[in-house]
Amino acid sequence: MEHPLEKFAFCPVCGSRHFVINNFKSKRCEDCGFSYYANPCSATAAFILRQPLPAEGDEEMLLVVRRAKEPARGTLDLPGGFVDMGETAEEGMRREILEETGLQVKNMEYLFSSPNVYMYSGMGIHTLDMDYLVRVAADVSVRAADDAAECLWLPLSQVCPPDFGLSSIRNAVIRFLKEYKGQ
Repeated sequence: MEHPLEKFAFCPVCGSRHFVINNFKSKRCEDCGFSYYANPCSATAAFILRQPLPAEGDEEMLLVVRRAKEPARGTLDLPGGFVDMGETAEEGMRREILEETGLQVKNMEYLFSSPNVYMYSGMGIHTLDMDYLVRVAADVSVRAADDAAECLWLPLSQVCPPDFGLSSIRNAVIRFLKEYKGQ
């Protein structure tokens, strides 16, 4: 596996080419002494559940989105994304849900986290993915926007992990279905 800072050839402080690997997650400038550490970015994903409508049976429904952009364009995903600078994880989660589905949510429950490497523009971005449970009313209205091409409500029994294009989301869905289904 390549070093997380392999693509960074110059010191960001002095511009020196003597920006060398210091340890498994940092590079150090031999000229000015600056060390840069590649710490993970924060990312979120939401398991948004609602009670079924009368015509849907009696099984809880999970909101999934279809990815509008690469990577994994066209595959299923959960609402979520990167936390912006200055945001808490919860603020970032609420913003991503609003941007992708139009839902304004207040309450959410932290479930679990997972380390991940998100491939973007040919570079592996190390992330710490934080997953949340959000419960909404049965009659909420959603609309796909931003990174979501489509919003779908699926009964939990019809959620198929291989349909999720990002391995980190697929693994989170597997874990959720195993640990939290029906709670």
